[in-house]
Amino acid sequence: MIIVKLGGSVFSDKRGPWKNFREDVVRSIAAEIAKFYPDKSFIVVHGGGSFGHKPAKEYGIRDGLVGLSGSDLFERKRGFSLTHNAMLEASVRIVNAFMEQGLPAVSVSSSSVFLMDSNRVVYGDVEPIRKMIETGFIPVLFGDVAVDLKKGVDILSGDQIVTYLTKLFKPRKVIFLMSVDGIYDGKPGEGTLLFEIPADRIDALIKRLELEAKASGEDVTGGIINKLKEAKEIARFSEVWFVNGLVPGRLEGAIKGDGFGTRIPKA
Repeated sequence: MIIVKLGGSVFSDKRGPWKNFREDVVRSIAAEIAKFYPDKSFIVVHGGGSFGHKPAKEYGIRDGLVGLSGSDLFERKRGFSLTHNAMLEASVRIVNAFMEQGLPAVSVSSSSVFLMDSNRVVYGDVEPIRKMIETGFIPVLFGDVAVDLKKGVDILSGDQIVTYLTKLFKPRKVIFLMSVDGIYDGKPGEGTLLFEIPADRIDALIKRLELEAKASGEDVTGGIINKLKEAKEIARFSEVWFVNGLVPGRLEGAIKGDGFGTRIPKA
């Protein structure tokens, strides 16, 4: 089994109009997966891109429900629904593109599968996902809003979903599709591309990136630090790749094992 994380910056322009969608890119990614299916089984997890981030930020979903009442509580819950609906739209479009390439993709609503507690996934009802895979389907999950046991609601990232699924399914490899060529020793897309990172060197890299961000006074990592933290956990169970999903053939190369990008061997 292979888990593919389709980053939101790959299937959309996060800085562009709300709900913009790169259909040609998703079709190309689906076509690369189709070269290996059904000999290999897949789970796809996609991010929010231009769909979910806008309402999630506007309605302050990360702040939860604690202490709210009346109209404030209703508005936060309304934002929860709007964010989820936006992510469903993204998922439908991705699934349709996969089906056009002959792949039996099925959207799985992440908020109906996972529970969170203090910003982490603590429970996931994954048995239906397991049965989908055994039946030959490709489950497509996505970063979503979710119920949090302490905060009431929170944002569930696609990267956290990938980590949770990896622990349970122990795939042969996990491939992160990004809008840059892999992991760099500085700002994404700049500096030196790291072609291989041993799992026991990830903490040192994170520390260096954090110091660089602090020195510059801005987040120069583009969220890479959080991805590296998840990748360190994933590498306990699976080989990890970071490749450019905007470049045709990069996913195929990672699946074969001779791709261009960053590889983290299984620890």
